[in-house]
Amino acid sequence: MPYASLREFIDRLEQSGRLVRVKTPVSTVLEMTEIQTRLLAEGGPAVIFENVTKADGTRSEMPVLINLFGTVERVAWGMDREPHELREVGETLAFLKQPEPPRGLRDAWEMLPLVKTVMAMRPRTVGSAPCQEVVLTGDQIDLGRLPIQSCWPGEPGPLITWPLVVTQGPTANDRDGMAEDRFNLGIYRMQVLGRDRTIMRWLKHRGGAQHHHRWKAAGKREPLPAAVVLGADPGTILAAVTPVPETLSEYQFAGMLRGKKVDLVDCKTVPLKVPAQAEIILEGYVSLDEYADEGPYGDHTGYYNSVEKFPVFQVTAITMRRDPIYLSTFTGRPPDEPSVLGESLNEVFIPLLRQQFPEIIDFWLPPEGCSYRIAVVSMRKAYPGHAKRVMMGVWSFLRQFMYTKWVIVVDDDINARDWKDVMWAVSTRMDPARDITVIEGTPIDYLDFASPESGLGGKVGLDATNKLPPETHREWGEKIAMDAKTVEEVSRKWASYGLPGSGKPIWRK
Repeated sequence: MPYASLREFIDRLEQSGRLVRVKTPVSTVLEMTEIQTRLLAEGGPAVIFENVTKADGTRSEMPVLINLFGTVERVAWGMDREPHELREVGETLAFLKQPEPPRGLRDAWEMLPLVKTVMAMRPRTVGSAPCQEVVLTGDQIDLGRLPIQSCWPGEPGPLITWPLVVTQGPTANDRDGMAEDRFNLGIYRMQVLGRDRTIMRWLKHRGGAQHHHRWKAAGKREPLPAAVVLGADPGTILAAVTPVPETLSEYQFAGMLRGKKVDLVDCKTVPLKVPAQAEIILEGYVSLDEYADEGPYGDHTGYYNSVEKFPVFQVTAITMRRDPIYLSTFTGRPPDEPSVLGESLNEVFIPLLRQQFPEIIDFWLPPEGCSYRIAVVSMRKAYPGHAKRVMMGVWSFLRQFMYTKWVIVVDDDINARDWKDVMWAVSTRMDPARDITVIEGTPIDYLDFASPESGLGGKVGLDATNKLPPETHREWGEKIAMDAKTVEEVSRKWASYGLPGSGKPIWRK
């Protein structure tokens, strides 16, 4: 069922036993993080804390929701899918990213429903909205009213961890004359500086930072308008972390996931539109010339990040429901919510990659690789150098993989998601001098302190495939495998042996 709001999704989770309400007093300082780490480790439920103590010791007027996307199942449900249907989302994105021309009238007719759906899912603007039932401006603005989490010891201040930041760049020249940048939705953590100020931590390649750069380059004197959505419907939240084609807005894609248009409302103090059914909105402007030191904060790497300067966000209004729910999370060494999201989106990425490289059989981003720093690719190898072509393609095809440090390529007889299988291929099909590709001076995650320069470092590709001449001049080994007749006979007789275990054959073709 589609979810028009976070509350509808909460109802679904609660009815299915995937959400628990806690009445025991819980602090926003460290305690919530420790609770969520234990829930994530065991695939636990989403939680609403109804009795929240803020950092100043006072009780919060609003409950806190954590661990919303703590399992792959809940991520899939947020997209109005089951886990096994996540690849369908990727197939839709692959079509939208690079649609193939119809092969005939019947093919064109079959494509028509999807094209019509895309066009029909443009968001609509409404005149009033639940997210504006309460409007705070001027001296009424106080971020201290929100139960903002302090996640790890030693951090410099509370951190808004699930902000869905809406921006729009300046009008720009294009072939048709003048066109406005579309809305961009991105998730950028925000360090609280005071009652009405935060830091907007967006990295240079992200959409919001690109809007900020273009705004300044266009000679704008006023700061960049921005709106921060806290607690949107799950489809809109997940659209912000999905590789949506540049021709499609995240709002439009969220409508496709839901099967229903997203209702937007005009902000009160900035020229932007936000989801009408959201819980809380922070309106304001991102400074073009005022920057502040951000961090150190615990990050998805499992380490505290270095202190760097990012622009300041000045809040001009807080709007919210009368009884808002504050959505929060933490980032840290996996498992954390970003790693679960990465595991879920892995299935979405596969059709996108296979569209460009149909020889790819499977693709795996191990969660322990910080969601994206290590990738394993299984492929149907056809010619010498083929594995290297695929690893280069992984690094360059989707911007999500520009920070992937390690790409391991294996043959289609290897299970890319089984480290034992992958390590066997690495140990038997690789010669280090021949099969390791090292690339220097490439874009690297700014949080990667192991790189020699901030944002600039190396990448490694491991070709763990069987080698074809002239990759090798030696006779290549032949895999041992039991004959099919014996495998079938043992399977038939397994129960009669009186042995433990399922007796499932181990052989892969």
